[in-house]
Amino acid sequence: MKTIRDFDLNNKKVIIRVDFNVPMKDGIILDDNRIRSSLKTIKYAIDNNAKVILMSHLGRIKTSEDKVNNSLKEVSVRLSELLNKDVLFIPETRGKLLENTINNMNPKDVVLIENTRYEDLNDKAESSNNETLGKYWASLGDIFINDAFATSHRSHASNVGISKYLPSGIGFLIEKELKALDLNNAKRPLTIILGGSKVSDKIGLINNLALKADNILIGGGMAYTFIKASGIDVGSSLLDKENIAFAKEMLEKYKDKIVLPIDSVNRDSNGLIRTCFINEIRSDETGLDIGIQTIKLFKNYLLDSKTIIWNGPVGMFEESPFDNGTKELCNILKNIDAVKIAGGGDTASAVINLGYKNVFTHISTGGGASLELLEGKKLPGVIYEKENN
Repeated sequence: MKTIRDFDLNNKKVIIRVDFNVPMKDGIILDDNRIRSSLKTIKYAIDNNAKVILMSHLGRIKTSEDKVNNSLKEVSVRLSELLNKDVLFIPETRGKLLENTINNMNPKDVVLIENTRYEDLNDKAESSNNETLGKYWASLGDIFINDAFATSHRSHASNVGISKYLPSGIGFLIEKELKALDLNNAKRPLTIILGGSKVSDKIGLINNLALKADNILIGGGMAYTFIKASGIDVGSSLLDKENIAFAKEMLEKYKDKIVLPIDSVNRDSNGLIRTCFINEIRSDETGLDIGIQTIKLFKNYLLDSKTIIWNGPVGMFEESPFDNGTKELCNILKNIDAVKIAGGGDTASAVINLGYKNVFTHISTGGGASLELLEGKKLPGVIYEKENN
């Protein structure tokens, strides 16, 4: 697989697909981490005398009104500050202004094109990977670099579409993500913490990880489906009834790997909170977090691990006191000498919002993309670069 290092960028028009899908409110960027994540790739292109053309989406565009609050103009201002150089913003996704601006670029110039999903108002041309749109965007450059890991599991015109027509590779961010999430080279013992709500969302993940992990510690809402599958009543806790049989099969097949909670923090129909052993959950109680005994049990496995991958919070971390399990596991990880990786999405949100960002070796920038990679799937935004080269 080619990376940006493998290309002669001198005086070349280099299209870089980045992920500038930052949270915004009233035109103000609330968190610029996604912009910072691609700075290394952008700076490398500038330092190697490229004409840098940046593309990104921002939010979802379903109506013309959505365009007002999802322009990348403010992102171009913040990027200019971070790069300490002017970034020219083009308020359109195609047309003469865009073409003329790019044709008149000098080496080291940086241009940011307007939100690629504006094209979704054109019969979803971007998100459906419209052939004509991908070919048009490709005509604007000489080389294509994909550095938007968070969208690399999607086949869009701005990644897969462009890469079909240009010499293509990946940037430093995607390269870092692929290396971090490569289970084949993980130091052992390899322990996976699995949380989140539904088993149905993670069947592929469980199937793949069960083959590769030494231990799988299951928490979160999905744990109660496994507990039910083991023959224990879980009261009013979240239950993925359609996948109880799957959970039972996994427990039988990987009984030496899968570790379930032994106690639970519950809330009953009157709002009262109680911690009990897992076989003592009452009919009107809903389990919302792992208990102290489970935290101690999980700790025993984590202490011996050399690689720990965490996908999904182990409790309803948005609400106290049901954030305690996730917090305590972070505290345990803080003192463990191991490679520690947090998946994107809710996992990244939980560990960052709870103040444990620095505990992890790597926090993925892509929820869906990291999930599919851990499931063993190939990512379309990376496959095409492989096939082209």
